[in-house]
Amino acid sequence: MADVLEHDLRKVGTGASPAAPAQALPGLISAFRSKADGVAEELAVDRPIVEDADGWLWLHFNLADARACHFLRSTSYLPLTARALLVAADEHQQLHASDDCLYGVFPDLVCGLEGITEELGFLHFAMTERLLISGRRRALGGIETTRNALRSGHKAPTVAALLDTIVEHVVDAVDRFADDVARKLDRIEEKILAEDVSEGGQMLVRIRRTTVRLHRQLVILRSLIQRLGLDLGQKFALGLATKTLGQRLDWLDAEIVSLRDRAQLLQEEVTIKTAEQTNRNLHVLAIVTTVFLPATLIAGVFGMNVGGLPLTQSGHGFLWSMVILVGASAAVFWLLKRSGILRR
Repeated sequence: MADVLEHDLRKVGTGASPAAPAQALPGLISAFRSKADGVAEELAVDRPIVEDADGWLWLHFNLADARACHFLRSTSYLPLTARALLVAADEHQQLHASDDCLYGVFPDLVCGLEGITEELGFLHFAMTERLLISGRRRALGGIETTRNALRSGHKAPTVAALLDTIVEHVVDAVDRFADDVARKLDRIEEKILAEDVSEGGQMLVRIRRTTVRLHRQLVILRSLIQRLGLDLGQKFALGLATKTLGQRLDWLDAEIVSLRDRAQLLQEEVTIKTAEQTNRNLHVLAIVTTVFLPATLIAGVFGMNVGGLPLTQSGHGFLWSMVILVGASAAVFWLLKRSGILRR
């Protein structure tokens, strides 16, 4: 396999002759090689990759790098369809298998500077019995966690075990995200019970959007894993733990659906509380307008610039006009209170 990789690298190089020495793989983010005891050894990405004859090799590429995409398209170690899917811009979940290669696209949560985010990214991969090539366009949480686990001594005796580890970390990331969402929903529910709906609406919209997207992706992933175990597992001996992954995906999807439904119910309650608060405000505004309506009418009458207006010649005209205004407002207020409108 090392000879094939070196040959492929020379083939895509810029003007390199067939006898030129091997170069570093373009767009390579990380590389790991297993030792005899199953512990992974991290390789330098700025040096040529030399394969161990007894272990597996994992190469992880940045698909946003055009050089990496060109190299992956040109490599002859993988089937043509696997190479095409590795660099494809279409981020739709899929899983395919040939006689000796498994390749597809899996979802994962994007990893930002502050950790795992609620955004979704996709991992493209192709796997043979001793080689795993993966790529992404944005940093992914499952990949970062797997790399840290391998650096800490996690053992993956086979390529299938390595892919299992990656998928497990993807599921772990979604599980932790679900726990964080549950805590946020608890806080929002407490605020709703305290009649505080000032911040819950926008957060619930984001939670619903994220949980709906996660549910959609988990359903597809669960279906792909189950199909792999039932239909594709007989075609090659890569040995993925499809049954365990399928069971965990079932449980996780049920939790995501529960969070989605809970967010929907809380959003409906926030809408009802907001409508009630708006109605109360409109009720108060209507009462205030009604109370001061007679005063406004009287002030308008006394403001007319015509002759014969009363109290215009009296020295106490302003005082009497104020008494009339206040009396009219008080009379309307008493009528509203007597009719029970103020108690509604």
